[in-house]
Amino acid sequence: MDYKVDYINPEIKLSCYGGKLFKTEAAFDDHLLVWLISGETRIIGADENLVFGKGSTFMIPRHLLATIINVPKDGLRHKAVAMHLSINRLREFYRDREMTPRPAPGKIRSFREHPLLRSCMASLIPYFEMQGTFPGDIASLKINEAISILRNIDPGIDHVLANFEEPHKIDLATFMERNFMFNMPLEKFSYLTGRSLTTFKRDFHKAFGTTPQRWLTHKRLERAHYLFTENQRRPVEVCYETGFENLSHFSFAFKKQYGYAPTQLLARLDNASKSH
Repeated sequence: MDYKVDYINPEIKLSCYGGKLFKTEAAFDDHLLVWLISGETRIIGADENLVFGKGSTFMIPRHLLATIINVPKDGLRHKAVAMHLSINRLREFYRDREMTPRPAPGKIRSFREHPLLRSCMASLIPYFEMQGTFPGDIASLKINEAISILRNIDPGIDHVLANFEEPHKIDLATFMERNFMFNMPLEKFSYLTGRSLTTFKRDFHKAFGTTPQRWLTHKRLERAHYLFTENQRRPVEVCYETGFENLSHFSFAFKKQYGYAPTQLLARLDNASKSH
């Protein structure tokens, strides 16, 4: 895999990818501020799908479930600088600031090509070329600068950054119906619903009458079938957007549940549309 990540410290990294696409699932423990130098990033969430191009700056809030697909674009590798805004860092930043955060929706915030943010993130590039250890005090200054800029350009950002609450126990069935397409470990699903893994499995069986893995596979294949029949999407796109890791496993599972492969379904749909 042609994928490389360089860290100048544990909170700041530069990623570079030149393959067809790189897919990952997001449910980060930190807020992630990203400046996209080149390439394209597609983010598939429970409620929205977003596409970011060269020069975009955006923030993925912590604990937000999403599928992230990075692809090269216009002959250029996918290249991005990312800054982790950790809870410990934010506690320190807000320690002497009077803040009473109110609940804010956990959604991706786009800052487009804001010049202040772009300048802040671009100023990090020379440090990736340094030899030796990146000075910790400079890292702190850069991260605090980014937080200050975010507060200046987004009046509601404090209610996201200064909210240090951990996930509390929520309705499991509602959460899973909204987020089944994300390929997360059961430990992450249990944490995000405010449960231990044991309690999660027990409550899951009460809610759905089966095991999490069987239910997740069935729901993901149902979603895949819908995307094929309603939108006639390509198998590789549907595979990644419904929580499967590779196309061969997806095709095998799909045929096992429905009795025909995705390509056979698409061919049948294509023939039906031509006959009308």
